[in-house]
Amino acid sequence: MADEHYITIPNKITDKSFEMIQDEIDQIDPNFQFNSPIEEAIIKRAIHTTADFDYLKNLKFHGDAIEKIAHVMMNHGTIITDTTMALAGINKRKLDAIGCHYHCYIRDPETFALAKEQQITRSMAAIEIAAKVPTEKVFVIGNAPTALYKILEMVKENRLDPEAVIGVPVGFVEAAESKQALYESDIPAIVALGRKGGSNLAAALTNAILYNLNIAE
Repeated sequence: MADEHYITIPNKITDKSFEMIQDEIDQIDPNFQFNSPIEEAIIKRAIHTTADFDYLKNLKFHGDAIEKIAHVMMNHGTIITDTTMALAGINKRKLDAIGCHYHCYIRDPETFALAKEQQITRSMAAIEIAAKVPTEKVFVIGNAPTALYKILEMVKENRLDPEAVIGVPVGFVEAAESKQALYESDIPAIVALGRKGGSNLAAALTNAILYNLNIAE
């Protein structure tokens, strides 16, 4: 028989979840301290999305990535994702409200054509095409290590100048390595070190900053 006392009001479910997250953090490490309120909001949003407390240690912030992402959001820049799934999870209503652009190029005909012509992955081709976007850009990568490598390659060649990168591809082949390379680069970034990550996490990290722009800038 179902529990007749379960919570049905959405905001109360979320509030209860975040209370439980803090309680578990207190059990895991009673002395754990977040570096800032915005990092706390981002890490807790990651845990809320994944139910994985490893992000307390695995989620890293490099440079002024948070401030750069907030700047792009607030100044009509463009959020570019590597998957339609990541884009689907981002709160586009809020982005529309502040005039921030967003796109995923993975299914664009130009991407297919370029990938075939250059014999590269569509994820890499999508980065090549996204580099032409005239606004300031943030890349949100949750699935494709090759996309991260293409960003790093193009930055090194002075063909791309992203404001920041959220780099959290999940998987085994080059996922951890590509994220480590991003973390060690000069690009402002939020990175999930190791194998874990995913498009859902990428969207959650983006939303966490979007929901907390008042403390992110």
